[in-house]
Amino acid sequence: MRYPVPENEPKRLKVLWDYQVLDTVPEAIFDELTELAALICEAPISLISLVDEDRQWFKSKFGTSVSQTSRDVSFCAHALTGSGLLIVPDATRDRRFSSNPLVTSDPRIRFYAGAPLVTPDGYALGTLCVLDTKPRNLRPDLQKALALLARHVVSQLELRRRSLAMDSPVPKVPMAKGRVASKGKKPKTPRESGTTSNSGASGRE
Repeated sequence: MRYPVPENEPKRLKVLWDYQVLDTVPEAIFDELTELAALICEAPISLISLVDEDRQWFKSKFGTSVSQTSRDVSFCAHALTGSGLLIVPDATRDRRFSSNPLVTSDPRIRFYAGAPLVTPDGYALGTLCVLDTKPRNLRPDLQKALALLARHVVSQLELRRRSLAMDSPVPKVPMAKGRVASKGKKPKTPRESGTTSNSGASGRE
């Protein structure tokens, strides 16, 4: 299936990889935000989806055991190119998704709402999304709540990245070879250097 690709895709992918979050273990703060999104929006499924080069991977999931899908069946891939929430009231009536395997077979998605996870420098990494197996819509106040939670997800990703950077060992700067040699070299005495002082010379004359 076809999906839209952001114009800044190469840079977007690099930014995503720089967060070093793909294929990491579950973390409580993200699981709490995912569950909160499901409870607020009264949805049986909620995901923090990060859209990689050829897949979408779920940093957190509520209501499903699936950890990733291919990008070509991803609803979230379509949310990356928009300026706000992507809302699909009934996927069977939307030509972009009506033949999607996630719609025509289990889990038989009908409703989708995804808020893009946009970094401070403007790159959409994925979405915080809620899904339902029944056609429905999302009230304006719940749309706002989902967008606010998405911003909290991004804030936690930023904190996580900074923490990783602080924990990284600082590389040691190698000292120049000449400086190493001179540091451990003892100064020669007059006898070792083959010279004598002027007073010694005059005494023998």
